[in-house]
Amino acid sequence: MKHNYFFTGFPGFISHQLIKELLKKDDCADKIYLLVLPHQVMKAEEDIKSIQESLAGSAIQFEVVQGDITKIHLDILPQQNVKLRTEITHVFHLAAIYDLAVDEKTAQLVNVRGTENVNDWVKGLVQLERYVYFSTAYVAGTREGVLYENELVKPSSFKNHYERTKYDAEVSVDRLKSEGVPVTIIRPGIVKGHSKTGETVKFDGPYFILNFLDRLSFLPFNPYIGSKTDSVVNLVPIDYIIQATAYLALYKEGIGKTYHLTDPEPSTATEIYELFVNELFKRNPRGMIPMGVSNLFLSIKPVRTYLGIEKEAMEYFTWKGRFDCSAAQTDLAGSGIVCPRFRDGVPAMVEFYLKHKHEQNYQISIK
Repeated sequence: MKHNYFFTGFPGFISHQLIKELLKKDDCADKIYLLVLPHQVMKAEEDIKSIQESLAGSAIQFEVVQGDITKIHLDILPQQNVKLRTEITHVFHLAAIYDLAVDEKTAQLVNVRGTENVNDWVKGLVQLERYVYFSTAYVAGTREGVLYENELVKPSSFKNHYERTKYDAEVSVDRLKSEGVPVTIIRPGIVKGHSKTGETVKFDGPYFILNFLDRLSFLPFNPYIGSKTDSVVNLVPIDYIIQATAYLALYKEGIGKTYHLTDPEPSTATEIYELFVNELFKRNPRGMIPMGVSNLFLSIKPVRTYLGIEKEAMEYFTWKGRFDCSAAQTDLAGSGIVCPRFRDGVPAMVEFYLKHKHEQNYQISIK
């Protein structure tokens, strides 16, 4: 049977890369439908052309579907919806607000209501073989200790509105499993650039630390931020996320499962900081700025803006949770897909950062 894919979150770096990977893996792929906001149609068409050029000779068809996940029936034209409901076999829901500093109203509308709308739409697809939902490992919120893939436990609190709304959204998707919908939930760790090339599209997450170090490079030494810690930060290169998702989306036994696409051997926050300082300045950190002092300064917007860092990101460097990824590791066994070591990708990551740090399209707006 031919596979007709439907994507939300296009145009976007992850959806762009995932489509290319799926088309390499799936001989049954026939057509790609892309849900695109009206004001992004031109950018989407440019991205489609880029994908087609990279897959020279491929007969895959692409079709832009104008719509909006925050609206009922995804705001797709009725006659178009009739056609899609009889053709779509695989849905990939990637659209979301990923900003840690997002306001609650926006996060609720896009991440929760948007996902509920996609869920309702998916239930009307008569040929559906798989519904892949992109969640986050950090639906765990402030829970600590070992966190398992088969758990979806509401924590006592969340670090930000992003985590809370992604948790609520995943709850709504997880509920579909008991309704017979062939769901696979992907929970990535904190996504970083390509392990070999360092390529990324925005400097957030771990790149905030690179911003911090770069903008204080005039100092005679590089102090630690807070005391040395055994807290781990689960950073995962985009190539692993893409390869693993493409494989698991087509893996028959993946139906009904939730996967942590996380590093099984993550680095501690202290190790990450030391690796960055060493790669940037060829020296080791010394001295220490107390975490309380750092948080105080980061409460001042001009300071955050100058340093290029969101205050919300700092909590991830002190949080003491560890993600078990046994199900993902088991089902990926034999595929040749493994998570590269963070340490090995640092040189490429820093090189890409230094090359593009002055380009505003990579830097996010600090709130």
